[in-house]
Amino acid sequence: MAKASKNGNQTLIKLCKVSKIYGSGQAAMYALRGIDMQIRQGDFVAIMGPSGSGKSTCLNILGCLDTPSDGTYVFRDIVVNELNHNQRAMLRRHYLGFVFQGYNLLNRTSALENIELPLIYRGIPVEERQSRAAKALDEVGLKGWEKHTPGELSGGQQQRVAIARAIVTEPALLMADEPTGNLDTVRSHEIMELLEKLNRQQGITIVMVTHEQDMAKYAKRIIHFLDGLILSDNKNRRAE
Repeated sequence: MAKASKNGNQTLIKLCKVSKIYGSGQAAMYALRGIDMQIRQGDFVAIMGPSGSGKSTCLNILGCLDTPSDGTYVFRDIVVNELNHNQRAMLRRHYLGFVFQGYNLLNRTSALENIELPLIYRGIPVEERQSRAAKALDEVGLKGWEKHTPGELSGGQQQRVAIARAIVTEPALLMADEPTGNLDTVRSHEIMELLEKLNRQQGITIVMVTHEQDMAKYAKRIIHFLDGLILSDNKNRRAE
């Protein structure tokens, strides 16, 4: 797989006439219907829409967890839908970070060890990965919590560990799927303030799926999906 370029202020993602169809014949279901989308480096995009609107399908395609039925997905200068399974896995490993609603932490493993996991898959030496994991934990406001297991952390703290795990590899794109879905209002806003800070101070590009308008307001752009189409794509004046 060709190495993606790292020039700043460029188009990071481009979807052109992307469709996703599940099933065939009369049972065919169109999750996406030929959508176009561009996301530049340093952007923070919230994707919204009702259940079945196509927003999660779009996120799965952007995260190389699924492939389009038709159309083109370009990540920097790489045509992703021309990659094989192993090449897409390499792109995920080296360029993408993921944050999920359910945290997905290993229960009997410390916060620091959970954050180290992606670096282990990259073959990073133990001293370097421990140093980078500790730095990521500090960046999410949990310095001093390195040895705590998920069971010893609140939901908000667990999500901070999950975010640290996602950013420890310095990804080109951070993808968040309902990152506040399991949190109360106060903790939800704390997590969104953290994501906004990472986007603003470190320039991390973020694409987030959410059904909560209050959470979407932290993004720079809000894209609304309906019936597999992009209904609207607007700048968020609050974030300017």
